[in-house]
Amino acid sequence: MALCDVCGNDYDKAFRVTKGDKTMTFDSFECAIHAMAPRCAHCECHVIGHGVEAQGKIYCCAHCAKHEGVKGLSDRAA
Repeated sequence: MALCDVCGNDYDKAFRVTKGDKTMTFDSFECAIHAMAPRCAHCECHVIGHGVEAQGKIYCCAHCAKHEGVKGLSDRAA
């Protein structure tokens, strides 16, 4: 069994996620998201989808990016 790096649960179905040079062990996707998902530069929610990126920052949506002064992004295709 393996210990989750977030909650410490010793779980027989744990899995590992590698992001860049960092590898962590988790017992659930919830713990993986908590530890590894980026946070929106405006509202600080975990970005678990594609999000949007502008000026070196990631946002959960174009709405949040707009609040930070980013122009030209849209949540929907024209």
